[in-house]
Amino acid sequence: MNEHLNNQKALSEIQDTVAMAMMNTSRRLVTAVVDFQELLMRYTCALKEIQTKLEVLNTEYNVRMRRNPIVSIHTRLKQASSIMEKMERLGVKFSPANVEQTLNDVAGVRVICSYLDDIYTLADALTRQDDVTLLRTKDYIRTPKPNGYRSLHLIVSIPVFFAESKRNMKVEVQIRTVAMDYWAELEHQLRYKQEVPDEGEITAGLKACAEEMAGIDQRMLDIRRRIEECSEKPTEDEILLEKLQKISFKVE
Repeated sequence: MNEHLNNQKALSEIQDTVAMAMMNTSRRLVTAVVDFQELLMRYTCALKEIQTKLEVLNTEYNVRMRRNPIVSIHTRLKQASSIMEKMERLGVKFSPANVEQTLNDVAGVRVICSYLDDIYTLADALTRQDDVTLLRTKDYIRTPKPNGYRSLHLIVSIPVFFAESKRNMKVEVQIRTVAMDYWAELEHQLRYKQEVPDEGEITAGLKACAEEMAGIDQRMLDIRRRIEECSEKPTEDEILLEKLQKISFKVE
């Protein structure tokens, strides 16, 4: 009888130990999920901050330059599966803290501009702001990738203010022209096609297209500058009148 009771007691202790271990594992898992969701929330807020800054610049240039240098702004947050795959490739243990410290492209902004010079004008205006810290620059316009890819990549850090804290968050900003973006989108689609025949020939063709588009970008910029040089510069009164015409007054 005593042996039977001892066995039951041992079994009960084992069950309690297993239950406690499962509870602790579940608690750690839930905590990790909540921490990761909070991390993504912070990146989402950082994207909003950068987008607002770019929209403000575009509004200012619309008044000062009488045209919008930005055609469109696209934001994206890296998917959880992509984040985990990249961390695994880098050989870094997956955790919210490691993600924030290791990866620079969790939050991304793609800015599409009309002309080549707009890219550098915007990049300079953004990175000169007091609360924006430039961490890294990769200029694939002056030095294109071997496949022909062109774009200006900036890694910036920006403070995001929450109810009880402030966090500096990293955002990757890619700035390119319409032609560069068009090429990049098509190249991305073709690159993920399976079993592409004559891959070397296709790669060469894509690079040739990228070079032709770069030439078009430069020619369009040259044409715009020639038109601006030939145009009569407006007087201060004409500039003031044009600005007044853009102002809409709301009457209650």
